[in-house]
Amino acid sequence: MDRFYLKFFLAFVFVFIIDQIIKSFFLNGYEAEGSCISLVFTLNKGVAFSMFAFLGEYLKFIQIALIGGVFGYIFYKKEEFSKYAIALGLLMGGGVSNLLDRFLHGGVVDYVYWHCGFDFAIFNFADVMIDLGVLLILISVFFKK
Repeated sequence: MDRFYLKFFLAFVFVFIIDQIIKSFFLNGYEAEGSCISLVFTLNKGVAFSMFAFLGEYLKFIQIALIGGVFGYIFYKKEEFSKYAIALGLLMGGGVSNLLDRFLHGGVVDYVYWHCGFDFAIFNFADVMIDLGVLLILISVFFKK
C-alpha cells in the first residue's frame, strides 16, 4: 500500500473510532460537571456554532456532497497532498464521524462545554481533530522551506 494511503487511512480510522467510542459514553448518559469545563450530551443539528440548522435534513446530504468532493479531490491530486496525509486523515476522519452522527442520531453528538469566564460553543473530539488537521496543514504551508 502506498505510504500516503497508509498514513491517511490510519489517521482517519483512529479519529473515527475514538470519536465514536467517546460519543457512545455520552449517548449512554455519562455527564461530568466542572468549574470551567462540563461534559454534557448535546445534539447539534447545525454545523459550527449551530449555523445552518435551518437546513434540517438537507444539511447531511450537502455534507455528503462536500466530503465526497474533498475525498475525490484529495485522491485525484494525491501527489500534491502527499505531505499532508496525516493531517487530511485527521480532518476527514472527524468530518465523516460527525456526518455519521447526523444519520444515526439526527445531529452531531457534542459534549465538551467550556464555561470558564465566557461561554464557548459545545464541541467534540472530532471537531478538535478537524481543527488540528487544518492547523497542521497551515503550519506546513507557512513554515515550509
